[in-house]
Amino acid sequence: MRTRTLVTLVGAVAALSIPAAVPASAADTPVLTTGSAGGTAVAVGDVLTAPLAAGTNATLYSSSTGTSGVTCSSSTFTASVTDNPAAPGTATESVSGQSFDSSSCTSNVLGVTGVSSITVDNLPYTTTVASDGTLTVTPASGSTIQTTVKLKTLLGSITCVYQAPSLTGTASNGDNSIAFTNQQFTKTSGSSLCFSSGYFTAKYAPVADNGATVYVN
Repeated sequence: MRTRTLVTLVGAVAALSIPAAVPASAADTPVLTTGSAGGTAVAVGDVLTAPLAAGTNATLYSSSTGTSGVTCSSSTFTASVTDNPAAPGTATESVSGQSFDSSSCTSNVLGVTGVSSITVDNLPYTTTVASDGTLTVTPASGSTIQTTVKLKTLLGSITCVYQAPSLTGTASNGDNSIAFTNQQFTKTSGSSLCFSSGYFTAKYAPVADNGATVYVN
């Protein structure tokens, strides 16, 4: 994002329990499993985590095609599974944390000399993950997805606040990832050095449940 709303952002897993030694039938396979597609069900209450995919950055750019904004190379998300129905279906989770390591963040905005912090506000968010890989992040009723970016400038520190009604991403079993591309945020407060719109892109992988990779069925 580059806003750590960037997320941002973000989640992907939950489940009904299945006896470990017994292969799940197609009818019993939940939306979220670990180990493999159709593998062990992710239990409701399990905590899922994921870092940025190796070699990628989370970015919050001023336009969908530009490269001016904020870039971070270290970010993680944490989400708890709240429902994991049988596939095909839609699993839900509660995103309780999304952090950005400010020491890994840089900005190439004219007049900005560094990034002090990126904070994802108004947590928790609700994330739904459908069997087709569609992922949607929404805030609580009456709230909004919000990220606060604090930047260092030649004239001192400034605070930029960005909001979005929801985020849409994709979950992939190819690399056990969730990805967001050019998700638009609108500036709601901040100086003229804060760009008016922020486009958030990030890929988190692998999504894991206590070390075991998560798959969508």
